[in-house]
Amino acid sequence: MYHTIKTELTDNTLFIYINRPDKLNALNQEVMSELALAIDEVYSNKEIKSAVITGKGEKAFVAGADISEFLTLSTEQGTDLAKKGHVIFKHIEDCPKPIIAAVNGFALGGGCELAMACHFRIAATNAKFGQPEVNLGLIPGYGGTQRLTALIGKGKAMELMMTGDIITAEEALQWGLVNHVVAPGDLLLKATELLQKIHAKAPLAIARVIKCANAALDKDIDGYETELNEFGACFGTKDMQEGAEAFIQKRPAQFTGN
Repeated sequence: MYHTIKTELTDNTLFIYINRPDKLNALNQEVMSELALAIDEVYSNKEIKSAVITGKGEKAFVAGADISEFLTLSTEQGTDLAKKGHVIFKHIEDCPKPIIAAVNGFALGGGCELAMACHFRIAATNAKFGQPEVNLGLIPGYGGTQRLTALIGKGKAMELMMTGDIITAEEALQWGLVNHVVAPGDLLLKATELLQKIHAKAPLAIARVIKCANAALDKDIDGYETELNEFGACFGTKDMQEGAEAFIQKRPAQFTGN
């Protein structure tokens, strides 16, 4: 089905591998199109409760965009390219099911932007992060200027984007860009461990957490109003009734997503 990505469904988690290790998993248009299809599957397949995006091979998550595709683009074509990236990465960000980036190796340029579009990030100790587009006379174009600023603050984000510097996994952890740093061999294990914990919670509540957290950074949405509405909507679900009864009865809740 896919040529540039690979997917595996295990324990209700769809593992999405960017599969161009000979090109350090660089994002070309085929990768972007196939990634979009995989994310559509996460939305639509009821068997899938979560997803992990990672890269094949030991060197790179995604080392950036495929620069060879940029050489002949006009201003209008460059804008169209960025628009496509914006749509796909926003679709990841807005997914009602948790999507984790498991960063193994380089996450540069579009790779860093892809990782930031996920709900949170886990990094292997050998991971490297950066937005070095200024070295090419470019800027981040897939939402990186906005998401990086939101995640690590304006000052650090501007320094990273203007210098083109690359930071280590430990620095990314200190700066708030990633949630956890683990040994490379434990990367997918850690992602699975966290997702299994999330799978035990109420799916509709998880989806509402994602929606409200995203609203906090959307200038066109009142985040507090979103929280009020989503909080109230929880009271119309069977899962909230089950959760409250289980708490009172001192037993584990059995959530059904209803």
